[in-house]
Amino acid sequence: MIPFVKNKGLAFRVKSSKIQGKGAFATKRIAPGRRLVEYTGERIGPKQERLRYIDEDMARHHTFLFSIDDHITIDGAVGGSEARFINHSCDPNCEAVEEDERIYIEAIRNIQPGKEICYDYGFEVDEEDLEEEIPRYPCRCGADKCRGTILKINKRTQKKFKHLLHQ
Repeated sequence: MIPFVKNKGLAFRVKSSKIQGKGAFATKRIAPGRRLVEYTGERIGPKQERLRYIDEDMARHHTFLFSIDDHITIDGAVGGSEARFINHSCDPNCEAVEEDERIYIEAIRNIQPGKEICYDYGFEVDEEDLEEEIPRYPCRCGADKCRGTILKINKRTQKKFKHLLHQ
């Protein structure tokens, strides 16, 4: 791992994305193992999370939440870093790494200048809720390996709910 140095300057810039709203795009070549940015924001608990973001009231899920564990979630919409603009991809070039209750976005392969920086969100919901939840969590990454949702689902589940997946 190439260490992340806060305030050293980002290796990406935020601009409009074909995937979703705004995205993060590499401004220079990024090597695998490089830490790009810390995912920051207000740290909240489950009760605050439920009060702020009610999935049932959203036609499509859209938040800047990142769960550390069952008790701590980072709300990137409140005082968050540019990491909140990094979009999901089913074929990511980065991953989220948790270290000491902090989240970093780290490159997992070479990223060329101009390429969008993405990681797999892998949201988890209870299996019995999938039929209701899949339409709220569409994926628009456009990858050949796109599973049609930002939810973490296996191939068997993907086949079962194919009719609900955004493709």
